Amino acid sequence: MYGPPVDLSFKNIASLSDAWTEEPNRGLRPPKRNHEMKYESRSLRLSNNIITDLHDLPMTVSHFLVKPSLLAWLDLSFNKISCINQVLCELRELRVLYLHGNSIFVLSEVERLGMLPYLHTITLHGNVIETNKTYRNHVISALPGLKTMDFSAVTHQERELAKIWHKSKSSSSGKKETLQ
Repeated sequence: MYGPPVDLSFKNIASLSDAWTEEPNRGLRPPKRNHEMKYESRSLRLSNNIITDLHDLPMTVSHFLVKPSLLAWLDLSFNKISCINQVLCELRELRVLYLHGNSIFVLSEVERLGMLPYLHTITLHGNVIETNKTYRNHVISALPGLKTMDFSAVTHQERELAKIWHKSKSSSSGKKETLQ
């Protein structure tokens, strides 16, 4: 059985390597440690910090968790992240990813997360990409396994509309290439 999240939120962490010296917040149910002093958890909370770069994410997950390859829930909300780094795609068991309240500005970067086979919940609201009028269609199209986006259920109708939107986008870009 895996315990509660390892909570490193509100620690003023700028670089993920800075997190390695931090002691997680103690909640009502503190996570258990093994003999190596790693936590028996599948969840990591790094929200409300000033993280800009995710380069050291794999090492950070390995530093804190007994089984880093089983990380299923990652909260990176309310940081200063401006792009969806490829290292997120290495978290193959990830099911829930919170990225809301950051500075992500390239909508197409969401497509990278399509490599995550179990990802069913994502938050991206509060990023610059949310101002794009095709934001929700684009994300649902790029991540067909989503059940929840921005704390709202993805409906069957939205999924169908996203497929239609994606097909029309694909056919119109194909026409542009033919015209050039």
